[in-house]
Amino acid sequence: CLAQSPQLHKQMAICGDLRRVFEVGPVFRAEDSFTHRHLCEFVGLDVEMEIYTHYSEIMDLVDELFVFIFTKLNERCNKELEAVRKQYPFVPLKFLPKTLRLTFAEGIEMLKDAGVEVNPLGDLNTESERKLGQLVLEKYNTEFYMLHRYPAAVRPFYTMPCADDSRYSNSFDVFIRGEEIISGAQRVHIPEVLEQRAGECGIDVKTIKTYIDSFRYGAPPHGGFGVGLERVVMLFCALNNIRKTSLFPRDPQRLAP
Repeated sequence: CLAQSPQLHKQMAICGDLRRVFEVGPVFRAEDSFTHRHLCEFVGLDVEMEIYTHYSEIMDLVDELFVFIFTKLNERCNKELEAVRKQYPFVPLKFLPKTLRLTFAEGIEMLKDAGVEVNPLGDLNTESERKLGQLVLEKYNTEFYMLHRYPAAVRPFYTMPCADDSRYSNSFDVFIRGEEIISGAQRVHIPEVLEQRAGECGIDVKTIKTYIDSFRYGAPPHGGFGVGLERVVMLFCALNNIRKTSLFPRDPQRLAP
């Protein structure tokens, strides 16, 4: 019960013909990651939307939204940023007017050329993500970029496989300064395919019956993403710990005050 997320509810709203859903609220995780970037409670910015032709429409929204946010923060919040900078000096984030998009395969190739061996059908670990962030900065002069077409094996069962190669999926991650801030994808909206994918991933279909049943009356192709607000703030301001972005940080070792 501690792993609470608006995922199912966003998708049900899309099934109810809302077309686009934007949600801001607390997310709770029974988190066992003792790292500088994980919290047990954080502010989630969640989006779900209909897809008309291609899952890149979701990435288009991420691109426009975050370029707008970063630009306006720099324009309107100079006083606040200066106050942060006095205590924690940082270099302004480098980002492009049109956000760079690389396929997972292209990212793997860049790492390989730099002497880092990564499983082409596996996931990137924290070290590989940081290294790729450095390589992207050197080559494209940006600290904000997207990596898409992730291997299907490392994404949740409800992620839509690529039509041209089922080893990959219609999914993406977004990075700031070499660290992931967004995970997004097109969702599987066909109940029979969901049941098949769940079985392949070793999930008992009975335990997710309400989720699968929500698509039985028809659902448009759709997808979305989730953002951890505190992590974005941490990386935008180049802070070394997410706890500096939360007034009362909740982690596995802190509940009070």
